Amino acid sequence: MATDRRARWRERSALVRALRLLSNRHPETFTEKVRYKMLRDRRPLLTTFADKAAVRDYVADRIGAAFLPVAFGILDDPVDLLGLDLPNRYVVKPTHGSGAGIVVSPSAPADAELPPAEWSWVYRHVRPDTAPREQLVAIAQNWASKLYGRGPNQEWAYGGVPPRVIVEEMLEGASGSIPDDFKFFVFHGTCQYVQVDSGRFDSRTQDFYLPDWSHLPMSGGPAWIDPPRARPSRLDEMIALAETLGTGTDFVRVDLYHLPDRVVFGELTNYPAGGDSPFDPESFNAEFGSHWTVPRRYR
Repeated sequence: MATDRRARWRERSALVRALRLLSNRHPETFTEKVRYKMLRDRRPLLTTFADKAAVRDYVADRIGAAFLPVAFGILDDPVDLLGLDLPNRYVVKPTHGSGAGIVVSPSAPADAELPPAEWSWVYRHVRPDTAPREQLVAIAQNWASKLYGRGPNQEWAYGGVPPRVIVEEMLEGASGSIPDDFKFFVFHGTCQYVQVDSGRFDSRTQDFYLPDWSHLPMSGGPAWIDPPRARPSRLDEMIALAETLGTGTDFVRVDLYHLPDRVVFGELTNYPAGGDSPFDPESFNAEFGSHWTVPRRYR
């Protein structure tokens, strides 16, 4: 109990915030600049980016609604999940956070199960017969009860997002599996790096590339894909879309999916890894940060 009180004091103390601001006045590396942004950038645009429902309007306005996944429902009350007419493939996510989602499809492992509602801020891929609506409602109600982004640096943008539930189409890659996740690091409207994550529910891999598809000799934790990945046929289109979505801000990570027949929007990320992105070797932390000029004051 005493530990909890100390943790709450650290989060709410004006003195602690002032010390963080003081110590982060001159950021140089990528992670330092993410934390700088977390502490100082209070533009409403960031809340729009963080809101998985509101960002759909932003994307439709910038690049067109054709790039959005089909939404079967955006629900203020999780109980409304009970009445949705859904196919046998769909995704349920909270709108006010990251790192949680339930993918429902017949291609899920036979032994996969839904998490208990109280421990449901995770990704899980399950079959329709193991995803009763009542349990999904309980999970979504637990999500709605959570405040997201309350770590040491405070992910401010999530604080203004109403907790809702979004139900979208399940996207499928060429083999019918969960598609690769392409993450474009856009600094001042220009894409400088591309991260590709594969195998979220299986053997996860992660690779980093330059926009010309040169593979970077760095790791963010997971192993590199083997054999190497071929240059995506829609890479130039994805870079152009990412740069259009990232125009008008100093940095945002644009997540897209490369499907056999189209490119689909994933999300816009203000604070990758909450300012704790791992870089191995560490020199890439400074290299990523070199493309980002943070303003003295956000307006």
